[in-house]
Amino acid sequence: MVTIKEIAKAVGVSPATVSRVLNYDPALSISPVKRQAIIETAEALNYETPRNRNKANGQAAPSMLTRLAIIHFLEPSDEIADPYYVGVRLGIENRCRELKSEIVKVFHSDALPEASLLSGVSGVIVIGKHSDSEIAWFREHAQHVVMADFDPKIDTLDSVFSDVGVATVKILEGLKASGYKRIGFIGSHEHLNGETLHFGERRCAAYIEWQKANNSFDPELLALGSNVNGQNLRLETGYRLAQGLLDLDRRPDVIITANDNMAIGTYRAAQERGLSIPSDISIISFNDIPVAQFLTPPLTTVKIHGEHIGETAVDLLLERLSGRDYGKQVRIATELVWRGSCRKPLES
Repeated sequence: MVTIKEIAKAVGVSPATVSRVLNYDPALSISPVKRQAIIETAEALNYETPRNRNKANGQAAPSMLTRLAIIHFLEPSDEIADPYYVGVRLGIENRCRELKSEIVKVFHSDALPEASLLSGVSGVIVIGKHSDSEIAWFREHAQHVVMADFDPKIDTLDSVFSDVGVATVKILEGLKASGYKRIGFIGSHEHLNGETLHFGERRCAAYIEWQKANNSFDPELLALGSNVNGQNLRLETGYRLAQGLLDLDRRPDVIITANDNMAIGTYRAAQERGLSIPSDISIISFNDIPVAQFLTPPLTTVKIHGEHIGETAVDLLLERLSGRDYGKQVRIATELVWRGSCRKPLES
């Protein structure tokens, strides 16, 4: 039986390096040439991982999904700042734990990952918004790809997402039923495929369309960040944009923010001006991150089931491995959770 030490000696690296390469450790800093040499040497010497040895002894893996890669558009430090995406990733990891599947975690923001990191995986789950060229690269280097929390509108590609445009309309209808007239919105433009689509982000577009249909659109009530990654809307950006809306001669009755981080920034801007929430200004948002219910007052927000999105992404991969040969797009329903930061419509 070939050992890791023998592979290390043949390639001229340490056994620890061989172990990390064969376990697809994305944190390992090693040249692509050396990484490929280790993989090819292991294959040439017929090295068997502990998982494969267990199979030979009759201990079969519980599913066909023996190893998958998670590709995340946020770096770990950015992911921590937005707990919603932590929930998506945990949904993937928990489902894989049930299946006893190994996970390769690949974080990238500015550049595509090394292709060698995807070697030997059963499939890839890509979290977040990615350009057409990035998606094409993923499909070139992995047999099965599932997009999680993004619908790129590609019929042949699997995806799972929540429709935040539909959720925005749900918010607006609820606010109208609650008697709100001047409804502000804080968000960002759409940034995709190297272009900025002004007013193209789904929540923003739904807000504008609904306001125009109700003859209530006022561009003064729309505050959008121009230098914000469309899915990484930050607390400090919400704070800055809220200052502009709150300093208007006729400020909004209520502000919709594109996510809970921006809502927290809006809370701070309101409190600095001595405004009471919700009597002076109401706030409503998206994601329902854990801290939302502990704000003062608790934040009304759309619950987007990130963990369910992650779990469903794994299930879509399993279907592909079982032979499904057509694309499937799954929409996970959202839930509007009314709390103390704005009035709830009277029950009909």
